[in-house]
This record gives sequence, structure tokens and C-alpha cells, in this order.
Amino acid sequence: MIDKLLGLPAHPLLVHAAVVFGPLLVAAVIAYALVPPVRRWSAWAVLGLGVAAPITLWLAKLSGDKFLERQVKAGAGPEFVQKVNEHASFGERAAWYGTALGVVAILLVLVVTAAGRRPSTTGSQVLTYGTAVIGIVLAAITGYYVFKTGHSGATNVWGS
Repeated sequence: MIDKLLGLPAHPLLVHAAVVFGPLLVAAVIAYALVPPVRRWSAWAVLGLGVAAPITLWLAKLSGDKFLERQVKAGAGPEFVQKVNEHASFGERAAWYGTALGVVAILLVLVVTAAGRRPSTTGSQVLTYGTAVIGIVLAAITGYYVFKTGHSGATNVWGS
């Protein structure tokens, strides 16, 4: 996996993409689910973020694993490793929930688009609302884990 970019550790660089695209996907799914007038102009953005955000979350997670591996080989102490492992567990959850959110985001756009092309039925409404609710729940969970991952990482680097 990616260990270095331009001679620098990849993780601190790739984290910035995850910190941008993860919350953007969260916001886009919530807006798309709750504000129907937004749907017409935001569908492509939701689809793109549904693909890009999980990729950036996994790149950050996998590069973080390599970063930790390099630190352990360099003799990092057990206290450092414990803090980084906690941070890594948040990052892994963010990546998994972000991936699920990406899939549901794409599904939500497809369901809403298909429902808009046909007369409304009870089944199509249940599918649309159900997908929206699942998307909102996954968005909240993903947002939480992206925040916890970023906060624990920043605390590890900049905290006292």
C-alpha cells in the first residue's frame, strides 16, 4: 500500500482528502435525502462523492497502517502504539461505514431517479424513504467516526 508520497509519509498527506471528502459525502447524502429541490442539481455530486469518499477513507486508513508499522520498526513505545491503535480503530470504522454510506448514496440516487420516472406507488415510496433513512443513519455514524478519527489523530500529534 502507499507508504510515501514525494519522499514524505503518505498518511499525513492522504488524511486531508479523507477529512474533506468524508464529511462532504455525509452532508450531500443528508441534503439529498431531506431536501428534494436539491436533488436535481446534486445527483452527480452525490454519485461522485459516493465513489470518491470511501476511496479516500481507505487510503487514509491503509497508509496509516503503514505509518504505524514504520514507527514500530523504528522503536515506538507501547504508550504511542496504544494511542495510535485507538486512532486506527476509529479510522477503520470510518472507512467501513463510509463505504456503506457510499453504496447507499449511489442506491439513493438510483431509487429517487427511478421513482421520479414512474407514477408514485406505496412500494416506491417505502423504498425511497427507507433508503433515505438508512442513508441518514449511516451519514450520522460515518460523520461521528470521521470526527473521532481526526480528533484522536490530532490529539496524538498536537495534544499534551
